[in-house]
Amino acid sequence: MTANDTTANWATFTVAEPDLARTVEERFGAFTHHVLATLRKDGSPRTTGLEVRFLDGELWLGMMPGSVKALDLRRDPRFALQANPGEGTGMGGGDVRIAGRAVEVEDPAVKGAYSKEVEPPEPFHLFRTELTEVVRTCVEDETYLVVQVWQPGAGLRVVKRR
Repeated sequence: MTANDTTANWATFTVAEPDLARTVEERFGAFTHHVLATLRKDGSPRTTGLEVRFLDGELWLGMMPGSVKALDLRRDPRFALQANPGEGTGMGGGDVRIAGRAVEVEDPAVKGAYSKEVEPPEPFHLFRTELTEVVRTCVEDETYLVVQVWQPGAGLRVVKRR
């Protein structure tokens, strides 16, 4: 975690909230493609499809070379990531979103280890994430809308609405 506790890597989140982390990983693992939001040069939002990986205590974002989303993140590292909700309205496991900052990885050893595990097309951009928020929204007992919000330094907050 950073000195001011405003960001955390995936491992830190997993230690702080293991049950929520497991649910989030399961939701992202249920489908291959998810939705990434980045910021354009003019500050307006851009959404694009993306595959994500949870490896070695990190949440990784891999991208094709020169992709617009990679260029967006190089310019402004803030992002939001939403798990694919799947077909229909079931939303098994709830709606899951992650926000944070993406840090591009240039270290050949780190990229090599990722490449060995994931086998992405070469070359590629690789970003490590620093989380600022993890949110899960679900329905409990067919009665309550439950919103779980985790932020580094603030812990988990749960809101139930009828």
